Amino acid sequence: MKKKISSFYLSDKTVLAVLFVALSFFASCKTSRKVTESKKQNSSTGLQDKDKITFENIFFDANREKLLGNYDMAETLFLHALQIDPNSAASNYELANLYALKKDKTKALDFSKKAAFADPSNSWYQMLYAECLKQNKQPEEVAGVYEKLVKNNPDRIEFYYELANAYLYSNKLNDALKVYDKMEGLFGVTEEASIQKLAIYKSTKSFDKGVAEIQKLIKTFPKDAKYYGMLGELYQSNGMNDKALQAYTDLLKIDPDNAFVHLSLADFYRSQKQNDKAFEEIKIAFKSKELDIDTKIKILLSYYEITNKFPELKNDATELCKILVEVHPDEAKSFAMYGDFLIRDKKMEDARTQYRKAITLDKEKYAIWDNLLITDSSLNDLVSMEKDSKDAMELFPNQPLPYYYNGVANIQLKKYHEAIDAFTEGKEFVIEDKLILADFYARLGDAQNELKNYPASDAAYDKSLENAQDNANVLNNYAYFLSLRKVNLEKAGEMSKKSNELSPNNNSYQDTYGWILFQENKYDDAKVWIGKALENGGSADGTVLEHYGDVLYKLGETENALKYWIDAKKAGGTSEFIDKKIAGKKFYE
Repeated sequence: MKKKISSFYLSDKTVLAVLFVALSFFASCKTSRKVTESKKQNSSTGLQDKDKITFENIFFDANREKLLGNYDMAETLFLHALQIDPNSAASNYELANLYALKKDKTKALDFSKKAAFADPSNSWYQMLYAECLKQNKQPEEVAGVYEKLVKNNPDRIEFYYELANAYLYSNKLNDALKVYDKMEGLFGVTEEASIQKLAIYKSTKSFDKGVAEIQKLIKTFPKDAKYYGMLGELYQSNGMNDKALQAYTDLLKIDPDNAFVHLSLADFYRSQKQNDKAFEEIKIAFKSKELDIDTKIKILLSYYEITNKFPELKNDATELCKILVEVHPDEAKSFAMYGDFLIRDKKMEDARTQYRKAITLDKEKYAIWDNLLITDSSLNDLVSMEKDSKDAMELFPNQPLPYYYNGVANIQLKKYHEAIDAFTEGKEFVIEDKLILADFYARLGDAQNELKNYPASDAAYDKSLENAQDNANVLNNYAYFLSLRKVNLEKAGEMSKKSNELSPNNNSYQDTYGWILFQENKYDDAKVWIGKALENGGSADGTVLEHYGDVLYKLGETENALKYWIDAKKAGGTSEFIDKKIAGKKFYE
């Protein structure tokens, strides 16, 4: 006979569940039974007939209010009943239940004790008293209650478990062992009791007794493979590797297809630094359909972490991923896991293939869509990103990032109205993340700027900076667009200067600041800043080269200006006036 017993101190939710069961037990009794029980109780209190009737009516009303959920009224009525019969065990018990529900541990203990003492033969009263003692952290008193329950109910195995738990909590390990031994004599060998005994033997370093306990389990349940594994682990933890290996070998004889055996062997070989053998055992386990996919995923997650430190194990992880998708071709998580390894190794195309397979099996997992969009973005596959993000938006309408990806794709595809719609709708789903919200507004500003909706664009950039005032990229872009329009140049200059402070030596930011100075006719200063941009990598940027040529022209260096304009045209990314500037050797705008 096996029975699973909870830990000694239960959570509040578990306590409530226990108490509700008790409440339901009494609630299910018919009225006539309640009256009969009350009469039995009252007959010993010497109540007059009139008082008996009054008590029973009040007790009945109290139970009705309790069942209706009117706990305050029930409490009042039960207290009234006790005024009539202070020795009523049932009233004390019901009040203890109510106070436990209200988490008043002190009152619950007080009334449960009165109920238990008023009727020592009632197991329900004793159990509630013990539970209240637990909640008030009085394990020795709990043990005392269960000692009596075991004595009065020798056939109730659960009481033995609770008594042993109470001893364990009080660190009376020998007393707990005696209870388990007595249980074994009465009910036979049980896994739960033996496992508890094994834990005690491990804590007291009683190795031989621990071995004997597991061997007893093996003898009782010879076809249960896990006990051989436990024996191997115990031997292994005590440095007895030969015996550990023998235990695992015996286990394979009992259950040769048991994947967990191979995992135990893998752990054994790894402890012996025989990594090749360990990996072979893991592969055998992975090829077994008997080993659940979640266990395999946990193993792969451990590889995900360890391969960051030991990259030489990446090939092993990849091989396990391939086995995973072969053995579990109908599980989306197998392909998603493989995709995660591939995306980490920057194999974006292969990763995207795995994520697409995962989605065909289960399109309801948002994390898979998120990674799919990351691969689209990394591959700069705008068409796929626009389509995949749109599908994700329909499936997960409250997730903001698909809207963001959709908007970004549409900007690049020059579908600005669609981009604006995506950013406008998506930002409403951003909750308490100012940085992401700032990105939405910044991109919205970009799209509005492309449509020359300048007031809307400026407003979006302002909102972006409200949420992330030190975003250098937004500061730069906003400043540059203002300089192109030759408006608010003072504001543009302040923002551009700040972006350069936040991100020094960025040629794009330096070029922007130089261009603002150019628009303010500060050509010498403009030459300095755009010159910095050239020195920091801008010499391959057509826009920077063209701007430098424009500055040189304004400073009277026409031939040098022409040279930079020609270089700018070769580099690409210039303004629409570049050919005219070269042909006329003159600045145009």
